[in-house]
Amino acid sequence: MRTTKDYGIILFDLDGTLTDSKPGIVNSFNYALKSMGFEEQDAAALERFVGPPLKYSFKTICGFDDKQIDQAIRLYREYYSVKGMFENSVYPGIPELLQRLKSSGKTLAVATSKIMTHARKILEYFKLADYFAVIAGSNPDDSRSTKEEVLRYCLDELHISQKEGVVLVGDTKYDVIGAREVGIDCICVLYGYGSLEELRKENPTYIVETVEDVGRMLLG
Repeated sequence: MRTTKDYGIILFDLDGTLTDSKPGIVNSFNYALKSMGFEEQDAAALERFVGPPLKYSFKTICGFDDKQIDQAIRLYREYYSVKGMFENSVYPGIPELLQRLKSSGKTLAVATSKIMTHARKILEYFKLADYFAVIAGSNPDDSRSTKEEVLRYCLDELHISQKEGVVLVGDTKYDVIGAREVGIDCICVLYGYGSLEELRKENPTYIVETVEDVGRMLLG
């Protein structure tokens, strides 16, 4: 199956779309929780933390107040910046997909709620950075942390005003919501961290199962 549109600019989420970053994120959250005197949680219980901005997760899921949120984010990043970001792996088929898309003349970019410098280090570590014209993420002070804000920044950096040929590839409802708010289409993948039920509720433009499906959708 191929889309009815010819997307020339393809934005990718990072966690759950390009890489399986769950181990590092889970370990970073547990480091923060344990350091604050809370019990560590198993990986399944912490899957909800993979995808949303950190502030949202610590506030909505943990019920932390502003002071606790600031402390938790600092501790999370203390672990993540040294070790957690590399407890990570590229999904099979992603390098080949990026190569095919770039060779076909597509402009590729990354739009993630992760701190931008962390995102770049991860992509460089896995030798993926050169595929992307722009790597957009949040700031260390948690400004530009929502998906909408990151996407707007990414589009600005790409000098995009006409959004008809732009699509975001992501894996959670936050990607769908962000794409809708900035007025671009969204392809959601089921190999990441969002459930089919969750994604269907947000009505993305397309839902696909595998990395290979993304290639077929975008290139035929």
